This record gives sequence, C-alpha cells and structure tokens, in this order.
Amino acid sequence: MNIVLMGCPGAGKGTQSAKLQEELKLKHISTGDVLRTEIASGSELGKKIAGIINAGNLVPDELMISMLENIVKSTDAGIIFDGFPRTVAQAEALNAMLKRFHREISAVIMINLPESEVVKRITSRRQCKKCGAIVHVDPAAPATVCPDCGGELYTRADDTAERAKHRLEVYHHDTLPVKTFYQNSGKYVEINGNQTPEKVFEDLVAVLKKVK
Repeated sequence: MNIVLMGCPGAGKGTQSAKLQEELKLKHISTGDVLRTEIASGSELGKKIAGIINAGNLVPDELMISMLENIVKSTDAGIIFDGFPRTVAQAEALNAMLKRFHREISAVIMINLPESEVVKRITSRRQCKKCGAIVHVDPAAPATVCPDCGGELYTRADDTAERAKHRLEVYHHDTLPVKTFYQNSGKYVEINGNQTPEKVFEDLVAVLKKVK
C-alpha cells in the first residue's frame, strides 16, 4: 500500500502519517523532514535548499524526486508520502518513479481544513531544539520549554503569520491542481481535518481499510 496524504500547511499530515506508520507498518516519508535533514547536514545542497525554503518557495521537482528515489529504493514497506507531490509535474514524476520500482499509488487522501484554522495552527506551532518535537502552544501564553524533554522551543522560519499566508498562496497556485489530477485516477478521497486528531485518524483508517 502506497499512500499520498494531501492537505494545506497545518492540516496535520505529519501527525497523522506518524500514527498511520505505526498502525499499518508503513514507511513515512515526510518531504519536510527530508529537506530539514539535508539542511542540518550543512552540505552545499542543504544550503541551496535552505535558501529556497526561506524564500517560501518549493524545491525544484527534479531535486525532490531524486532525494525521494534514494529513500524509496531502500525500503520494501508500503509508503506514506507526506507533503509530496505538491505540483502536477511532481505527481507525474512520482508515478513514473514508482513504476520503475514496480509500485503504484493505492490511495490519495486530502485532509480538508478552513484557511482561518490553517493560519492559527501554523502560527501556534513550535519545534524543540533538542529533540525536534513539534508542539502547539497557546498564543496568549506561549510555552518556551518542550514538554517531552525540557529543550528550548522556537518558531521555525516558515511558521510565522506572514510566511503562513504566503505558503497558502503557493499551495493554492501550485498544489490544488494536483487534486484534479488525482480525482481523475479514481483513488482520491477527502476527509474533514477540522476535528480532533483522534477522529481524523479514525476516518483515515476507515478509508484505508477499503483500499485493496
């Protein structure tokens, strides 16, 4: 089973992917994590990627596919693609890449969320400098310490209100056409993301139980 999990920034794709990975024994590939790992390595590629992301833009298709291909060919497990593809060109490239490994997309699930909730979720998000955990804080009294390990929390560059709005603009321009692309495949399903994480997960599992 190979799944594409779609949704605007802040829709909870990472949270749900992690749960699905444990529940269904799948390989979770988060493009955000892949890119952040490369950036943290301090490589020339990482510096180039950092410049692109800090400007609020998408990493070029060829570069992203190349990085993902190295991961796909190293696992026999089914895969959850979290945050990819983000353009029709990426969707087509992903299909071609999976075909080379005798795989195909089993289901595409869109987690829908109102834009007002998207901005609220993104701007309340913090990451721990020590363990990397993502924490949502109360904007009225934001926490500064990670509840898991006690590390310092910080706001990532792409989680400010200004960047959140820009990311939504990029999402609508480049990513929503992917919805049409997958709707035509007959494998596309939408679920309500404006629920508790537990209810969203329940809906996801219900959809995937129907996938053959």
